[in-house]
Amino acid sequence: MDQDPRSTATAAIEHRSFARIGFLGNPSDVYLGRTISFTIGNFWASVKLEPSEHMIIKPHPFHDLVQFTSFDHLTGLSGSSAIVSAALSCLLDFYNVRHLIKLQVRPNLVLNAEKELGIVAGLQDRVAQVYGGLVHMDFSKEHMDKLGHGIYTPMDITLLPPLHLIYAQNPSDSGKVHSRVRQRWLDGDELIIKSMEEVGNLAEQGRTALLKKDHPKLLELMNRNFDLRRKMFGDECLGAMNIEMVEIARRVGAASKFTGSGGAVVVFCPDGPSQVKLLEEECRKSGFILEPVKIAPSCLNDSDIQSLG
Repeated sequence: MDQDPRSTATAAIEHRSFARIGFLGNPSDVYLGRTISFTIGNFWASVKLEPSEHMIIKPHPFHDLVQFTSFDHLTGLSGSSAIVSAALSCLLDFYNVRHLIKLQVRPNLVLNAEKELGIVAGLQDRVAQVYGGLVHMDFSKEHMDKLGHGIYTPMDITLLPPLHLIYAQNPSDSGKVHSRVRQRWLDGDELIIKSMEEVGNLAEQGRTALLKKDHPKLLELMNRNFDLRRKMFGDECLGAMNIEMVEIARRVGAASKFTGSGGAVVVFCPDGPSQVKLLEEECRKSGFILEPVKIAPSCLNDSDIQSLG
């Protein structure tokens, strides 16, 4: 008879889940679309599971805040998917079931846990964090209805050009950004439906551009992604600070778009270091932070691959 792992566990189990960048196609993942996303090593959440006689959640003494200066400071859980996916990895190892829980369904488990907390989100972030690296995702209705999940295709991270991240200290709340547009989509609003389809198609064009290393096309697709988002959501919903981060990059000739729903922008400087230097100066003047993106490769192990069947 197998022993209960809880009775034999003696060592702590710790896993790290990286932040993600929605490169192309977001936010169509919430609307049966397609996206390309990748994980970055710049930011992460880590969870440690330790043997205990009681269920205790211990906040990190520095990173996990329990005191806030204002309600605005408290708003949102932008790292919720990273926290939950890291916790899921710990539990999979603790119960030794990593090979039994299919990789494709793990993002659904993460998202369902977050939905219980009232978090408005799609599968894109969770897929990126479960798989790691660069992933193309197809959330078409056919796949979602038949399989209960999308079709997720890992890609070589070396296909990505050098990218940068612009961010502010106080990112916007994802729930506010998604709310009205989703209702319009459900109501059959033609503008939203057609625009969201085009956003999803950008991911398909982006996959081809990445494989061909067609950087001018990538620049065009990134800018178009944001322009469509702005058209659907409107400036008031996106927020002046978020729009300014995008426009700062565009003023120096770089491509830029949201990494997710706001608070940070991914930038492609096709002209290289000289263009990055100009962008650094513009960000400094505006009080934004600019740093190179560190791509986090896939960290799937043999058991994860085995779970794919």
